Amino acid sequence: MPDSSEPKTRVSEFLPYVVPFIVFAGFTYLVPVFNLSKALVYPAKTLSVMALLFFYWPRIKHEITITPDLLAVLAGIAVFIVWVGLENFYPKIGPESSFNPYELSQGTHAHLLIGTRLFGAVLVVPVMEELFWRSFALRFLIDTNFKRYPLGAFTWFSFIFVSIAFGLEHHRWLPGIIAGLVYAVLVYKRKNLFSPILAHGVTNLLLGIYVIANNEWRFW
Repeated sequence: MPDSSEPKTRVSEFLPYVVPFIVFAGFTYLVPVFNLSKALVYPAKTLSVMALLFFYWPRIKHEITITPDLLAVLAGIAVFIVWVGLENFYPKIGPESSFNPYELSQGTHAHLLIGTRLFGAVLVVPVMEELFWRSFALRFLIDTNFKRYPLGAFTWFSFIFVSIAFGLEHHRWLPGIIAGLVYAVLVYKRKNLFSPILAHGVTNLLLGIYVIANNEWRFW
């Protein structure tokens, strides 16, 4: 149990975990509301979130120890298989959010959009989402003074609630929930945020390769 005499978590402690997530979500929801071009918005939100992660890095790097993790790689592969394999077996929620660069541009610019999308999905989104869901939210639902608990602290309520919430932020909610469960188990087991980040990145990399190779832009 944490020491109850520890001071309450200051609002500033929330910022590295919450601000990148809010900025990314804000850009995402601006697209349909203001009819903005995805060709401009996705690179803008990727660069914005990446800049925020660099800014906050000194305050979060102690949670992310880069180390080889075969289990995380295998978990990422498994989630990819589930994500694609379940495609026609459950109803989706919300509008389809496909990203077809060839409908937005052509030639070199379309290839740049693909590269930006893949870069963001593999290297930016996993860090941003794992910081919010598996570091912040899992502990915040145990205690709003979340820093009193170590990374990977477990309760059934936070485990189930966060995994479901993570799934429901996706159009493909069922594989999203399964992914949330898998990534959470990794952080519980390893006590290192790099493991779910790695798994998440592997899932998104394989999904990106699948999308590009098969023109399955609906998954983006």
